[in-house]
Amino acid sequence: MKRYLLIFAGMAIPLLLLAGCMVGPKYAKPTAPLAPDFKEATDWKEGDGWKKAQPNDRPLRGKWWELYGDAKLNELEEEVNPSNQTLKIAEANFRQARTAIRFNRAAEAPTIGTSPSITSLRASANQPYFPSSLANNGSGEFTLPLDLSYEIDLWGRVRRTVTAAREEAQASDADLETARLSLHAELAVDYFEVRSADAQEQLLNDTVAAYRKALDLTQNRYKGGAAPRSDVAQAQTQLDAARVQATDIMVQRAEYEHAVAILIGKPPAAFSLPPVPLNVQPPQLPSVPVSLPAQLLERRPDIAAAERRMAAANEQIGIAQTAYYPTINLAAAAGLEGSSLLNWFNWPSRFWAVGAGASETLFDGGRRRATTESASAGYDASVANYRQTVLTSFQQVEDNLVVLRVLNTESVQQHETTASSEDSLRLFQNRYSGGVDTYLQVVTSQTTALANERNDIDLMRRRLEANVLLIKAIGGGWDISVLPKL
Repeated sequence: MKRYLLIFAGMAIPLLLLAGCMVGPKYAKPTAPLAPDFKEATDWKEGDGWKKAQPNDRPLRGKWWELYGDAKLNELEEEVNPSNQTLKIAEANFRQARTAIRFNRAAEAPTIGTSPSITSLRASANQPYFPSSLANNGSGEFTLPLDLSYEIDLWGRVRRTVTAAREEAQASDADLETARLSLHAELAVDYFEVRSADAQEQLLNDTVAAYRKALDLTQNRYKGGAAPRSDVAQAQTQLDAARVQATDIMVQRAEYEHAVAILIGKPPAAFSLPPVPLNVQPPQLPSVPVSLPAQLLERRPDIAAAERRMAAANEQIGIAQTAYYPTINLAAAAGLEGSSLLNWFNWPSRFWAVGAGASETLFDGGRRRATTESASAGYDASVANYRQTVLTSFQQVEDNLVVLRVLNTESVQQHETTASSEDSLRLFQNRYSGGVDTYLQVVTSQTTALANERNDIDLMRRRLEANVLLIKAIGGGWDISVLPKL
């Protein structure tokens, strides 16, 4: 037996030394379209809601929503991670991808199994070509085998499969972070929508109260003969229109409140957000440090996911190419085999076998070539997807930079316009009370003032949302270094 073991070792050692060979392309990260700086960076000025990142700037980390200083927003954001069902799906997908690593890594070790059996057999004396003199009353067979099978990974198929599974798991983890970032940003946007609706509702309720007083004034002037009936009709129409707008804004608020409830994992009926109007003139928006485009590649989880899947697609090419080479397997079997329980475990009942085998496909009608070409096409698609993801990320950053810059200027202009329209309204109200102007002038001024006041609120909402979306566009403080090594 010792001689056979030496023969087996003599076959196995060269094969194991060859196991370091790998066929297929070595992965090299493709280039991505880059610009030296963001286009909007040249137009930056203080107060836009962002700034150019400096080496001494602390990057956003973790709970970026705390920048807004809203205790209720902070409370709601804390409920996303443990309660949001979409996030739980992404987390489960990551765990599933991680187990695929262990599944594929198992092929790096031999497979050992056993299949004990106890059988009793009596051969028929009447079977064809069987001498009846050899027939007996039956025999027993007691077997306790131990089988070993091991594929020598000469060409790297197993190793590439494990690597591809690891890279896919890292991509799945990046998907989880992308989902987490998106959900937190969506909650912040919906929250500011609710607060904007609260401010609109408060404005419209105050407007309804003011228009009611104006209606009382016109009715009194009509009764005193100082105003025509048309003034009363105009005042009534203006009041009714304001009431309609005040009622309609409740639909918008309810929809966003329901959206917030779903994001924190609650049914809308079990959640209520007390009204708190958005401050139209809050302190300066949080300044978001924006780095160079090249650094953005390391700070977006969706870019990291696309890059990891590109690496996994490269491994698939190598896996496909290994099919052109022979598969080498080592096999061994040992155990005990007896004719009865009395001699089953005796030393003479032992048996063993050991050997190596190779298999090679000589002709497959082009199947391997098609598989390799398919893997190459998949890799090319993943490269294009990676580059498109990079371009989309640049677009998102540029979009929100320009929105913040323009809205900052527009907001200043709107404040001035609103103040002018309110002064104009007071002037025409006084002139109407003094009998100098008709009520049509008052109605026109009321409509203009209300529209400008609503624009003020809407601009503040849009600035806050663009600020949130800029944080999302730069990765929310995520960094590629947190990807699990697996």
